[in-house]
Amino acid sequence: MKILVRSTNWLGDAVMSTPALLRLREKFPRAHIAILAAEKLRELWLNHPAVNETISFAPGESVFSIGKRLRRWGERPREPDLARQNVDAARGDARPTGFDVALVLPNSPRSALEVFLAGIPQRIGYARPWRNFLLTQAVAPRAGAVKMRKRSAAEIRQIVAQPEIQIANRKSQIANPLAHQIFEYLHLAAVLGANPGPLAPQLFVMPEEVDAVKEKFGLGKIDRPVIGLNPGAEYGPAKRWPVEKFIAAAKEIQQRTNCVWLLFGGKGDAAVTSQIASQLPTSNFQLLNLSGQTSLRELMSLLKLCRVLLTNDSGPMHVAAALGTPVVVPFGSTSPELTGPGLPGDGRNRLLKSDAPCSPCFLRECPVDFRCMNGIGVEQVVEAVISAVC
Repeated sequence: MKILVRSTNWLGDAVMSTPALLRLREKFPRAHIAILAAEKLRELWLNHPAVNETISFAPGESVFSIGKRLRRWGERPREPDLARQNVDAARGDARPTGFDVALVLPNSPRSALEVFLAGIPQRIGYARPWRNFLLTQAVAPRAGAVKMRKRSAAEIRQIVAQPEIQIANRKSQIANPLAHQIFEYLHLAAVLGANPGPLAPQLFVMPEEVDAVKEKFGLGKIDRPVIGLNPGAEYGPAKRWPVEKFIAAAKEIQQRTNCVWLLFGGKGDAAVTSQIASQLPTSNFQLLNLSGQTSLRELMSLLKLCRVLLTNDSGPMHVAAALGTPVVVPFGSTSPELTGPGLPGDGRNRLLKSDAPCSPCFLRECPVDFRCMNGIGVEQVVEAVISAVC
């Protein structure tokens, strides 16, 4: 059996889909499972036991190009033995054979169109507008699914201003552990007979990869705790704990643990990581600013090396937890019940929230006073990191 899984486009979502991939491998141990993913996520799947192959596409590559490449994926090299060719033709097997089934994890019309143009005979994904006719099985919404509804600015101001609405809002907070996003992907895999039961996201790096980053970044002889700090978040500023609080927490943690800080981030986070680095001691090798300097595999190996990661709700948060590194995360505009790291209830991770009545709002920017993040104190974060280190 040849299964194509169309990956999600965000790093964190891709990590949350790994339980579904592992369940597929459990159900089909001899299947050829390929991942179709954006080039930026290609390295995520290296050495993953659920995946035989990664097919990546470049930024801006057209849906028609992707469909054509997938159609040609199953083309067989012709045997030099003419007798064998004649046998294949007699069996009706001379035509190229491709994927048997496609599991489409994103909800976009484009992702469904890619596998439709590839001519894959069985195409499974969630029912959504403008794409159901492209699928052979449009799956109805899962029982227990919770939609991440964005609040309007007017709604947020109303919640903040009226105590009675605040009380009602708190009573409506998400309490069902099966609401988490990993169960959305597990539910799709279950259409193919896979076990939909809970399973933690898992990623894998090889020991030689960890040794390589130690050598490259001069970490081989460190005998102190290595702690990661990831102050960015691609989605927007509403997901970012204030940089001043990160600096204050990092200073206190460094003083109490004598740790080595590894600062993580993409190229777009260079300004904030530089600001943090400028405020922390750099003597005696106490800090290494790696923002924009690592490949995805190097980031994974470095996160595996960390005792704990202090981070915003972000892709690296999910990566660290899936590698077994505990994470400490201030949550503001988003919901740990829906997209928190690891398996819901994992005691290794510390997920911190304030009592802001308007959280989660799922907005990129706060329309009021950013009370969800400002309400999470420095000492609260420090104690969470210290407890994870010890």
